[in-house]
Amino acid sequence: MPKKSELPNLETSLVELSALVDKMEQGNLSLEESLTQFERGIALIKHAQKILQQAEQKVQVLMQHNDGESLDPYENHEE
Repeated sequence: MPKKSELPNLETSLVELSALVDKMEQGNLSLEESLTQFERGIALIKHAQKILQQAEQKVQVLMQHNDGESLDPYENHEE
């Protein structure tokens, strides 16, 4: 597992993961390189899931501190 300082933010993780998938789908990697890329992909997925889980928890806390007020639905005025 990479060190915390080596783990990027969510957006960067998703871009890197997409690049890893593209590279592996080309089929030009050796078995060892493929395994290394696969391991990095798993680390990125776990990291992204953790970021999303933390964001969800923050939203839940904010909703609980909303003093019972309901939120208005989002309306897209650009359409």
